[in-house]
Amino acid sequence: MSAYIYNRKDWPNLFWDADNLLGLLSVVRNKQGILTGKMGSIGFNLQNEAYLETLSQDVIKSSEIEGEILDTGQVRSSVARKLGIDIGGLVESERHVDGVVEMMMNATQQWSDVLNEERLFGWHSALFPSGRSGLNKIIVGDWRDNSTGPMQVVSGPMGKETVHFQAPPAEKISNEMEKFFHWVNSENNIDPVLKAAISHLWFVTIHPFEDGNGRIARAITDMMLCRSEKKTQRFYSISSQINLQKKEYYEMLESAQKGSLDITDWLQWFLGCMEKAIDSSSEIVQKIISKHMFWNEHKASTFNKRQKKIIELLFGGFFGKLTTSKWAKINKCSQDSALRDIQDLMKKGVLKKSESGGRSTSYELIDPPSGS
Repeated sequence: MSAYIYNRKDWPNLFWDADNLLGLLSVVRNKQGILTGKMGSIGFNLQNEAYLETLSQDVIKSSEIEGEILDTGQVRSSVARKLGIDIGGLVESERHVDGVVEMMMNATQQWSDVLNEERLFGWHSALFPSGRSGLNKIIVGDWRDNSTGPMQVVSGPMGKETVHFQAPPAEKISNEMEKFFHWVNSENNIDPVLKAAISHLWFVTIHPFEDGNGRIARAITDMMLCRSEKKTQRFYSISSQINLQKKEYYEMLESAQKGSLDITDWLQWFLGCMEKAIDSSSEIVQKIISKHMFWNEHKASTFNKRQKKIIELLFGGFFGKLTTSKWAKINKCSQDSALRDIQDLMKKGVLKKSESGGRSTSYELIDPPSGS
């Protein structure tokens, strides 16, 4: 077996070149502050909407990294209900979707709470409410054991698998996690953003659960980033950016886990990823502002429930082209009702025909005039 970092004599005394990271860390911290200031100027309701979008993306993209595609509408509805935010087009959410949302909300809303065994077991139980991962029954709400052999991260077809990482033996988990909890909950001189990056690598290296380690690692990272800002609300999604750089993410983890205890390269990559995540947050903010401008522009108009539902979806969570057929399917109404709804919105200056063409006529929102 390769000499993974947990086998090294001084594990878990990870170290890094602080001078090498200083410039990038300063940039990231500065951008964090600028974003916080910008969001503070747009008003309470818009902040809540931006937070709703960010948290929803965090939940969706963290699961997508692991190959699980969650329903966007269900996630947004679950987050909105738990935040007490009134949005149009709420849908029922499945139990496992609520579980992922509950885990992420506990991590971020209670960021100052102690991280311990009981709390992580609760997160794990929320992730796997049926006690299964797919069709396979797994140990839920407890550390993994040796019943299925060594815990390995593998890829490739059966019989030709590549082992990227093998986690510490199950009998060492309790001791390893005790050290991890002590470090996470202790005050020290490490910058909180670096502490978020270190906790991510450290946790996935222990790999204490039979499944869900990646998602829980990213929830811990989100918790630590909230600690770095001392706020429950963040307006950037580190999981969304990791998903965009997924190949690099796994390569950097593998390299760090097979390297020395010097994790400078991992920290540098994480900071670069975080900087891009903060830069990308402007898209979420702009979408929220555009939505606010839209409702201001049309505040004198009257819309039925079906119309409100579609408009909300068009501002977030709608995939593909809007056609009468799709309208009817989403709203569970007839094609004739869908067409009347659409024609009414066109008369009110809300929708227009798309110029993209295609076999079926499709429609899109008319952008509100700038400055509205």
